[in-house]
Amino acid sequence: MAFVGKKFPDLNVNAMNEMGDTFKINVLEEAQKNNKKVLLFWYPKDFTFVCPTELHAFQAALAEFEKRNTIVIGASCDTAEVHFAWLSTPKDNGGIEGVTYPILADSNRNLASTLGILDISNETYNDETGVITVDGDNVTYRATYLIDEEGTVFHEGINHMPLGRNVNEFLRLVDAYTHVQKNGEVCPANWEEGKDAMQANAKGTAEYLASHSN
Repeated sequence: MAFVGKKFPDLNVNAMNEMGDTFKINVLEEAQKNNKKVLLFWYPKDFTFVCPTELHAFQAALAEFEKRNTIVIGASCDTAEVHFAWLSTPKDNGGIEGVTYPILADSNRNLASTLGILDISNETYNDETGVITVDGDNVTYRATYLIDEEGTVFHEGINHMPLGRNVNEFLRLVDAYTHVQKNGEVCPANWEEGKDAMQANAKGTAEYLASHSN
């Protein structure tokens, strides 16, 4: 199920921060009560390989997101305690020490299941025991959600496990959506901050294509 154009699910989820505090986060409320955009990115597992590169990349860009009035939140299905162990592990030992944004610990998978981003297939129901078994690790793909100040999702994307994300693309998408909000214009292919946007009508398209033919 796609969530673009819809409100993000209204669910409270455990989270952990670098101080070792466990607390609840409701992503929808974070956007609405703070009047900020939210970037929520999911990764499969703590203590793995591509994952720490992504967490450090989002940390490196944190000031850029903050300049854009955007909160960054990480998420996986590991427990809060495992998150803290990883947060306490030095970077040169594969850890994420130095990451300061909160990380959701969706260990009951309530939010990941609602979003439909879990790596499961071939669900089998056993009539005798009432047990459902699945193939797959039952962890999340690399899913990313951009949510506006009203709690509406304006971007979602899902990468398979081996494919790390390009953090700059999410900055570009935040810039583009902010431009639309402020100026009422739409953003053409490969738009970046400072480039021409266009009016959302046939004349606007024609004028844009005529002046950007190269």
